[in-house]
Amino acid sequence: MEQHVADSFDLLILGSGPGGYVAAIRASQLGLKVGIVERERLGGICLNWGCIPTKALLRTSEVYHYMTHADAYGLKADNVGFDLGKIVDRSRKVAGQLNAGVKGLMKKNKVQVVEGVGALTGKGKLQVKQGDKTLDLEAKHIMIATGARARDLPFAKADGNRTWTYRHAMVPEVMP
Repeated sequence: MEQHVADSFDLLILGSGPGGYVAAIRASQLGLKVGIVERERLGGICLNWGCIPTKALLRTSEVYHYMTHADAYGLKADNVGFDLGKIVDRSRKVAGQLNAGVKGLMKKNKVQVVEGVGALTGKGKLQVKQGDKTLDLEAKHIMIATGARARDLPFAKADGNRTWTYRHAMVPEVMP
């Protein structure tokens, strides 16, 4: 299904992490015509790969800790173990639910979501690449809220084996 995109906005926001999507909602509530450009998933690194899924993993480890110390609470829990695949799946589902929540907030607040890689091309101009297609957008104001990304160390490139980025850490196949 082809995405219909308005070509002119009061405010365009490049990046949909916590800074970008919250600003988009507030600007729309104040009556501005708002678009938000995202290259991956709404919610950015924090919601999809950082803060939120990390907290889901930490909660699982907390429950595991309580289970292995059940005796201290007068409880019995024999043969306590874990399934790493299910733990990772739960973490990804939590991130997915919150991503869906941000999508709902964008729709509710009439913020137009533009999927693709955005680049400033001049004053008030933003170009968005969507595969082979390019969109040229204009706005009275452009906010850059591109957030964080992992960087390789020159002497230790992230390979998913010995050196990990946050993405490797969120979806391990085996315990490190």
